Amino acid sequence: MTTNAPVAIVTGATGGMGREIVRDLAADHHVIAVGRNTERLAELAESTGADTWAADIAEPEALAERIAALDRVDVLAHVAAIAHPLAVAEATREEWDAHFAINVTAPALLTRAALPALRRSSGTVVFIGSGASTRPVPGSAVYAASKHALKGLADTLRIDEEPHRVRVATVSPGQTDTEMLRAMVPEASYTPDRYVRPDSVAAAVRFVIDAPADVHITDLPVRPRQEIARL
Repeated sequence: MTTNAPVAIVTGATGGMGREIVRDLAADHHVIAVGRNTERLAELAESTGADTWAADIAEPEALAERIAALDRVDVLAHVAAIAHPLAVAEATREEWDAHFAINVTAPALLTRAALPALRRSSGTVVFIGSGASTRPVPGSAVYAASKHALKGLADTLRIDEEPHRVRVATVSPGQTDTEMLRAMVPEASYTPDRYVRPDSVAAAVRFVIDAPADVHITDLPVRPRQEIARL
């Protein structure tokens, strides 16, 4: 990399939130957009100038090696996630494993790979959490459990990295108008105007990253203007 701009890595860059976060950060960061959808990655590269890495974080080892080889990382935004409406009574071992692999283990391993560079830059790690980590959603035990685990990971990482001045934040959107939510809500009852816009989540991430040097924003819920009790 020849640019002197701060470097931001965004996983889940081809999803609704991820694309907006990439677009926002690309204004003043050298962004590395990580995702599986190669067509959307190409569109992001063309529209934002971001570097794009095609990768499946369900198998994070190769991606972790690429991250560890970077000289500079200022921001690591963990946006990639899966969410399937599964109750304990119906979820299989494979479904539990898949949710925790993508929603918890991959962010942990990728953060470990980036930590030397993040420590050098006194950088920021942003985990995209969920309102489900504090407000139970009926019939979504697997996803909620994984987001609870992610919150525990973030809170402990923050304590462990305090001596290195690495900031760690959890941005927790409520129901957001994304393909993920559309897959979980019956079409007849889907009301986009009631949900958070993906670009509003990107603005919240920007708020965390741009906090003054003396400030550590640790948790930022982003709820719909009209509260929605249940999906």
